[in-house]
Amino acid sequence: MTELSDEQKRDFEAAAFRRLVQHLRERSDVQNIDLMNLAGFCRNCLSNWYRDAANAEGVDLSKDQSREIVYGMPYAQWQALNQTEASDAKKAEFEARRPKDH
Repeated sequence: MTELSDEQKRDFEAAAFRRLVQHLRERSDVQNIDLMNLAGFCRNCLSNWYRDAANAEGVDLSKDQSREIVYGMPYAQWQALNQTEASDAKKAEFEARRPKDH
């Protein structure tokens, strides 16, 4: 395996994160509950992880600010444009699988 410097790792991880966020912005048809049920995380999780990283470095980033970074727009706007009502089956699956921090 190629040895990577810490800077390369950081840069590649950042590029992969940006690509994931862009992909999720383009796939607004995929609902957060679908992501949670299949992968165990969603856009809100990503925004929380982003905020946690900022806060750990002393940058006071609000929940709304971190969500706007991930969603590419204010969260309420994304919800109005893209969020649909989850089926009872999806809600039940989410409740059965839900991590304790959700």
